Amino acid sequence: MTVIVLSNCPVGLRGFLTRWLLEVSPGVFVGSPSARIRSALWAAVDEYAHEGRALLTYTTDTEQGYTFETRDHHWQPEDHEGVTLIRRPTEGPTGPAPATRPPRQGWSTAAKRRRYAR
Repeated sequence: MTVIVLSNCPVGLRGFLTRWLLEVSPGVFVGSPSARIRSALWAAVDEYAHEGRALLTYTTDTEQGYTFETRDHHWQPEDHEGVTLIRRPTEGPTGPAPATRPPRQGWSTAAKRRRYAR
């Protein structure tokens, strides 16, 4: 089984992939092509995606039962003792959280209006 997920890619590339795979949702393609066809499809995705992102996953004879490849994703696959995991980049500073303003004390404006409306 092969799954290709495209984001921000040209429409022509989606049409090209529908020759061998079924588009089950916009940008999500599923099928069972041979390894040679799968590598040719991935080469075409890499060539024609331009600024778009792509993800390819397919079944293999590994501990997980599948493997995947990415193109222009911020999350990167990383091998950890034979198991492929995804490394997410850290966002912003890794120091302490920025100081937040404490909540205001007293009654809210809506509560004051309800109280005086009675």
